[in-house]
Amino acid sequence: MIPLFKKGLSAFLFFIFTFSIVHAQSIKNRWRIEPNGSIYWKIEGSKLPHSDHIEMSGQQISLWLKYTVDTAKQLTMSRTLVFPSFRMKPNDTHASLMYSFGDDDLPRFFIDGKPLAADIINGRHFSNFPQKTTGIYHKGIMGIDSKLKKEESLTLKRYLYPSVDKPLAIETFVFVNIDTKPVKLEMEYAYRESKTDTSRSVNGPYRVICQTINDGIKWIKQGDSVSFSVSYQAARNESQTVKVNVNNEEQARRKRIAEFASLLQLQTPDTLLNTAFAFAKIRATESIFATKGGLMHAPGGLSYYAAIWANDQAEYVNPFFAMLGDSLACQSAINAYRLFAGYMNPSYKPIPSSIVAEGDGYWNGAGDRGDQAMIAYGAARFALAYGKKETAQQLWPLIEWCLEFCHRKLNAEGVITSDSDELEGRFPAGKANLCTSTLYYDALLSAAMLSTSLNLDKKIALNYQDNAQKLRTAIENYFGANVEGFNTYRYYKENDILRSWICMPLTVNILDRKKETIDALLSSRLWTADGLATQAGDKTFWDRSTLYALRGMLAAGETEKSMAYLRYYSQRRLLGEHVPYPVEAFPEGNQRHLSAESGLYCRVFTEGLFGIRPTGLSQFILTPHLPNDWPYMSLKNIHAFNQVFDLTVKRKKGDLLLLEIKQGGKNKIYTIQNGKSLSLKF
Repeated sequence: MIPLFKKGLSAFLFFIFTFSIVHAQSIKNRWRIEPNGSIYWKIEGSKLPHSDHIEMSGQQISLWLKYTVDTAKQLTMSRTLVFPSFRMKPNDTHASLMYSFGDDDLPRFFIDGKPLAADIINGRHFSNFPQKTTGIYHKGIMGIDSKLKKEESLTLKRYLYPSVDKPLAIETFVFVNIDTKPVKLEMEYAYRESKTDTSRSVNGPYRVICQTINDGIKWIKQGDSVSFSVSYQAARNESQTVKVNVNNEEQARRKRIAEFASLLQLQTPDTLLNTAFAFAKIRATESIFATKGGLMHAPGGLSYYAAIWANDQAEYVNPFFAMLGDSLACQSAINAYRLFAGYMNPSYKPIPSSIVAEGDGYWNGAGDRGDQAMIAYGAARFALAYGKKETAQQLWPLIEWCLEFCHRKLNAEGVITSDSDELEGRFPAGKANLCTSTLYYDALLSAAMLSTSLNLDKKIALNYQDNAQKLRTAIENYFGANVEGFNTYRYYKENDILRSWICMPLTVNILDRKKETIDALLSSRLWTADGLATQAGDKTFWDRSTLYALRGMLAAGETEKSMAYLRYYSQRRLLGEHVPYPVEAFPEGNQRHLSAESGLYCRVFTEGLFGIRPTGLSQFILTPHLPNDWPYMSLKNIHAFNQVFDLTVKRKKGDLLLLEIKQGGKNKIYTIQNGKSLSLKF
């Protein structure tokens, strides 16, 4: 149904809203949340076959696993290793060394001197582990439980994970003896090495090594277990080969995951949302790579490593890192802005969209995507929330330069022109798009606040505030329109089809067209089973616009409606068919777990549900939106505004809320009406 006029629209939207809630409640989950915070898929009774993929990262490696459980519950797996600092030729965006290993690359195992028998299942040959998979779980480490079909005396647990700080991944096999007598188990020694040619590698050749650890014969007593491991690593020369200590590597990975869990904890009555938030912190923060250009957060997805983007890093994830408090994450954010600042120039030519190859190159294939607005928006918000004056002073020249660039791109109607937008021509964006002008508007407001915090000339703040007000008027006049029966926004001047990015004004407190924009977003023209379609009538979706929309709807005060859709989205991404993180897009990329989207998910809560808006290096506006059926919600261990504090919102009576700030052993309590704003200062 395409709404061409407003008559009967309210009833239509009520139907869509009600249908969505019912649909969300009736989703059959493949996965479940465990008491320890992991998610678990119990294979028994599940619809099979089923395939999925997941990415896990460390500072020098990404481990991408594709796994399939067939109708016989037999697991097959492909392990793709990406080594971002091992550069190939041509040294461009996609030039990280990559290598894949299948199940046939694993060593052979013997029980009481006999090899684990080969199996032929559904016409496919399995040289290892003729197994019945019983369960798979995720929480920063992938675990697999299975029974060996022809060896009822043994069960098998497998663990796969990347090293925290080495170009190394580990796969561990733990055999448990459930028989009444000892069992002799052997893993054959195996060593496989591949070497790149110097003509294809930068500073090569590189070696990729698959090697057994703790191989040989082991006796397992009744009820006891033994473990064997296989390491996958890259090395530049013989001396750089890592001598692997499996216990140390596993403990380091588990410690790193625990660090993510301890920071910025979401605590609400909804276990689903708490867990999805905790998982998003893992993916958003693990994808930081140690490169010769410094720490670089990168999207991943078998394509994007040792590189930064004006949207993914500068705009999406870095403002989240300012509140998370992870040291590596904050260092990577500051380094990203430093790298972008290196391309400032007196003639105001655009900063490249992406800096690649550990900082050695750049990509600007889509021209000016509005990148300066993205950078100014993200850098100003990061500086304010991070709260350290010296860092803000360091970032100020970049922010100021980007704002001046945008000012020079104003057209006669007062909005910002650009060659494309962050979708880089995949969908039309005209000569001026809503995204770029909205980001520039917010950046002007943040810069005005930041200049005041830095005690700069008062004229600077006044000028930015004046420019912001003029731009807000221009946004309404240029983009405000009736599109497909909704008084919302056209994405560009010639646009007459609903687009997902009409959500952008909601995220920056431009609420003039709030109701009709939300109605349009949640209409059958845009909302799909996977969130927002990029364009009405198209099957393409990008999670980034859905996450911006959910944040904007919450910030605009549509709490109950927004929470229904947020819960549906979270359930689908965490416990559905493709888990456990927000994704990039479909059909492009086959729903890769790009890392910055997970940062956007967390910002749905920090900026949407809690309504935290930085207004100075030590101050912020808080606009909480406590759902009607929640007695409380909390963010614990927040690292922002150069402070560490807890924030709890409790229901007092009716629409009245109690806000409790715990910081430095002191408690401050405020009373506020639900959905209203309170200015706070440390």
